[in-house]
Amino acid sequence: MEFTDVVKARHSYRGFLPAAVDESILKEVFELASWAPSNCNVQPWHVHVLSGQACDRMREKMKAAALEGGEGNPDFPWKGKFSGDYKQRQICSALGLWEYQGVTRQDREKRAWSWMRNFEFFDAPHVAFIFITDEFPELVRLAGDVGMFTQTLMLALEDRGIGSCPQTSISCFPEMVREELGVADNFKLLLGLSFGYIDQADGANNFRSERDPLEKTTTFHSA
Repeated sequence: MEFTDVVKARHSYRGFLPAAVDESILKEVFELASWAPSNCNVQPWHVHVLSGQACDRMREKMKAAALEGGEGNPDFPWKGKFSGDYKQRQICSALGLWEYQGVTRQDREKRAWSWMRNFEFFDAPHVAFIFITDEFPELVRLAGDVGMFTQTLMLALEDRGIGSCPQTSISCFPEMVREELGVADNFKLLLGLSFGYIDQADGANNFRSERDPLEKTTTFHSA
């Protein structure tokens, strides 16, 4: 694919087929993503990729944790609230997805189902958990590094016909994830990524979020 096509084709898929991606392709994609830039080339990301029984076991534990523990206890809790344009974009995104999932704001049961789909990894055959260690004091800069890595990874997946969905929701239960994967407590869970071959029959995959015009987000200076 041409680079422009890859960038515009990538979006958050929320319905996957059970067919696994070949291990050789997985290693190729994750190796390519490692070429993402990072501050001082520290490459702070630590990634655990789950497939097969490991993925299914984590899926079941994640679903159980979500049912029992509500919003969980994430390593990086979100305490703020969106406002203005940010809030409007959030609302449009949620309502747009619900429309393609057949969910209405009044149907609490179906809304709960939509939320639980996150913890089912949208039926994806693979999930990746991305950690950073607690030795870095400048979290914002570190998060930028991991963001560049994750975007590179998602574009590499898209280029090979593999869909993905970045998820902060599945970072809500870091203790459970660390225990299951045998990860030390000083590794903090930043986000997860569900991925696999997309299910074209799942209506959620037809939803596309919009982007604001360039003039609203970017200012060019020449003098």
